Amino acid sequence: MTMRIRSDVSTTRTEYGTILLDERTSRYWQLTATAGEVLDAIAAGEGADGAVRRLTDRYSVAPETATKDVDALLDKLRTIGVVTP
Repeated sequence: MTMRIRSDVSTTRTEYGTILLDERTSRYWQLTATAGEVLDAIAAGEGADGAVRRLTDRYSVAPETATKDVDALLDKLRTIGVVTP
């Protein structure tokens, strides 16, 4: 499934990770650096598989663990409405 970040959600990198701002509601969230990497993969059109590849290439994490973590993060981001299918 292809996902995208809603057009009215702004992202900003910080030294601690990524900040998301929902411009409709003025709510914001702070993501860790690894969660920001997942969001970058989604923004680049790489989907969940691309996000898993990024994490396993960059960090010492098993593909099964990365898949589980990416799926959990994307479920949360869909629930709060930041990403859409």
